[in-house]
Amino acid sequence: MVKQERAARTRRALIQAAAEVFAEVGFVPASLATISQRAGVSNGALHFHFSSKTTLAEAVEAEAVERVRRLTEAARARHSDSLQAVVDALHELTKALAQDVVVRGGFQLAGDIARRPTSPLHTEWQNWVEDSLRRAAQGGALADGVSWADAARVIVAVTVGLEVLGGKDGFWLSQQNVTRFCELLMPPLADRRALGTLVWSGTRRPAVAPARTPR
Repeated sequence: MVKQERAARTRRALIQAAAEVFAEVGFVPASLATISQRAGVSNGALHFHFSSKTTLAEAVEAEAVERVRRLTEAARARHSDSLQAVVDALHELTKALAQDVVVRGGFQLAGDIARRPTSPLHTEWQNWVEDSLRRAAQGGALADGVSWADAARVIVAVTVGLEVLGGKDGFWLSQQNVTRFCELLMPPLADRRALGTLVWSGTRRPAVAPARTPR
């Protein structure tokens, strides 16, 4: 049991260290030597758990997918099929991108088209947004004439843009900035009967917004 626990800790440390390095430099420049050193383990221990940099990257993405899934499920549990669930999930995702290096590293890998054309992380987020807006439309939460599919494409595209820009300037991922985005984009999507109940800043108290990166 002790040996298994130690192996599990080593694996978690490697995923964390790999996410940090991938987030900092990307997949191609990242070296296994740097990752093992960051994790505080030997190269042999790294290769015991992961046969290559590719399998390590896949593990980072898988862990990032699981963390994103937890936050989207929590948003839906709080607000069911309302537009507020999408607003809250967007706030939680951008907060995770700012504060959770595994999520940030996962999205960095997801944007590396040299690895593969599609990413399970992008697919997870896109599928959830599409399903949530489809449910909202079926429940009458979207305004008449609004296409849930078109709305989903816009929200997913903006999310990816915030992630890319936030890697260079943390203000893009701040609660203030995401709230302003919601205030501008979301009201035309909402049924007027629900509009007054929506909280564009999210219904969970956010952490302190990251400061702008000095130029």
